[in-house]
Amino acid sequence: MTKKILLLSDTHSYIDDDILKYVKSSDEVWHAGDIGNLEVTDAIKALKPLRAVYGNIDDAKARAEFPEQNRFTCEGLDVWMTHIGGYPPKYNSRVRAEITANPPKLFICGHSHILKVMPDKALGLLHMNPGAVGKHGFHKIRTMLRFTIEQGKIDNLEVIEFNRR
Repeated sequence: MTKKILLLSDTHSYIDDDILKYVKSSDEVWHAGDIGNLEVTDAIKALKPLRAVYGNIDDAKARAEFPEQNRFTCEGLDVWMTHIGGYPPKYNSRVRAEITANPPKLFICGHSHILKVMPDKALGLLHMNPGAVGKHGFHKIRTMLRFTIEQGKIDNLEVIEFNRR
């Protein structure tokens, strides 16, 4: 079965109909932290299944609902999502030992507000950061990622860009 994934991060309490339009056309939504107000995740969960982690700006309510790190399998793909994770080969000290000892096939983080998709050939994984889709932060363009997963393989990767904020 092919699963359509929408990956977003750093909403900082912002959600709108443009984002929700992409939520509706996905099978699952993954949020890589800095959710802000839980109305964001409630709006997503009302439409589609959600996997999320909390970020450094998230309060006790978000931390009670979502983990700091979420490692799971989706359509045969080993995925690890956390908010502050770094990028190849400069992983954050909180994940460095584990990612080296037991690398996933897909490592996702947010935090930087910089969209980045890059392979880590040494660890055999793909790193994704969807950038920031909220309106708070230094980024000029709001971004998300969309892709499909089938039999452990990622395909149809797209960058979704919104107008300047």
